[in-house]
Amino acid sequence: MCQYYTGQLAAKIYTDGSCNTQLLTGAWVAIIFVGEEKKQLCGLEENTTHNRMELTAVIKAIEFLQDHHKNISRVIIYTDSQYVMNLPARKEKLVALDFSSKKGKELHNVDIIKRLLQLYELYTIETIKIKAHQKTNAVNEYNIAADILSRKMVRQAIKK
Repeated sequence: MCQYYTGQLAAKIYTDGSCNTQLLTGAWVAIIFVGEEKKQLCGLEENTTHNRMELTAVIKAIEFLQDHHKNISRVIIYTDSQYVMNLPARKEKLVALDFSSKKGKELHNVDIIKRLLQLYELYTIETIKIKAHQKTNAVNEYNIAADILSRKMVRQAIKK
């Protein structure tokens, strides 16, 4: 007799972002797994920050899932960014303050913070914190690959 699997189809996303803070040149990388399929996304940006690149990597990965894997309902995000990790827990406070500081000043990156929180509503999201710059193991191998690539992209971009 057959048993039916009714679990959610999950995607795994490994992300990282990097930025040269003097030149404000940044890069982001997302490595996405859906089943056995692997997709790597990356991009460069000018006039940016490290936190913006970390957020952008997650946003681009989730948007990719929206466009190419409509059957995904659960997303596991591996990140070394405390900023990305804490964002869902801060949502209620951010909304209550209308995405402003206690002094009324608009938060940095408010546009993409709002976008990421919107995307989080579409999926069951689990965020797993990875320690940055550790020795490679089965858990952090793709975060290390994303880190290496994002830093390499920034170095190449600032050489030009």
